[in-house]
Amino acid sequence: MKKIAFLFVIAGLYSCNSTKPASENNNVDLTKYEKIITASDLKKHLYIIASDEMEGRETGSEGQKKAGKYMIEQYQKNAISYPKGADSFYQPIPASYLNAKRNLNLQDSENIWAYIEGNEKPNEVVVISAHYDHVGVKNGEVYNGADDDGSGTVALLEIAKAFAKAKKDGNGPKRSILFLHVTGEEHGLHGSRYYSEHPLFPLENTVADVNIDMIGRRDVEHANTNNYVYVIGANRLSSDLHNIVVNQNEKYTHLNLDFKFNEPNDPNRFYERSDHYNFAKHGIPSVFLFNGVHADYHKSTDTPDKIEYDALEKRAQLAFAVVWELANRENRLVIDKNN
Repeated sequence: MKKIAFLFVIAGLYSCNSTKPASENNNVDLTKYEKIITASDLKKHLYIIASDEMEGRETGSEGQKKAGKYMIEQYQKNAISYPKGADSFYQPIPASYLNAKRNLNLQDSENIWAYIEGNEKPNEVVVISAHYDHVGVKNGEVYNGADDDGSGTVALLEIAKAFAKAKKDGNGPKRSILFLHVTGEEHGLHGSRYYSEHPLFPLENTVADVNIDMIGRRDVEHANTNNYVYVIGANRLSSDLHNIVVNQNEKYTHLNLDFKFNEPNDPNRFYERSDHYNFAKHGIPSVFLFNGVHADYHKSTDTPDKIEYDALEKRAQLAFAVVWELANRENRLVIDKNN
């Protein structure tokens, strides 16, 4: 997560119908695929993504590029390709763009994307995003960024694997899903901003963004449990999106959904501080899943041994369940708010 920066639904009946779980509509056992996302696999990936070898994944660095190659290898292993209309897994971003607002001598970098095409409405796209950059090496110490945002990065890999298995079984999504690993978040949400300005798929065809940034730890507000997640932004543009998050959690993951940081007057301004914001500002319903700040935030001590993998598993499973519903529901989200 970037350290610091800066008509209601037409009728109640329609609202209920529009949020009916797609898993019920299609008689698909969602839990079968949810269980593919495991703590052990997430841990395996994170110990690589957040290893010293990746040198803190500074934007444009060789360490970040190594992490990107590992991620692509995982997609290829699971027979998941780059998006239709692209010529590789990379969306290149020139250094001139990354340094335009504040010159930090960042090198050329790239967003990484993978894609599962929808069966019925392929031109409508659900985005699930996480940033894979971190802050590099400082004074000889590697800032591994295991939680920020190694946790979100590996969650996307496992969520994609679950969707790929569903498609192989004949239960592919109705809408297309774009798995978007963005760069440059730590320096000003640059990668997601670049995508929003150079979208592969028209923004008007982008149904929603589910953004995952730090879901592997707990904060001091939840010292006695990790069975929670902060939900930020879901209701800012769409009551439907809020209802989907709540309903899918009640049915599948049973986390305590904490909306504390969703308040418009939140002094932390977390709503503006991660990559979903570059979708939301274009009117795309977006939700940010987050575990809150902890003592190792933006320190060299944010290491994979401190991740609570049971919590990471459940939060990733919630994201999967939300994306499943967004990709399979009959109707697009109703946009009934302007916040």
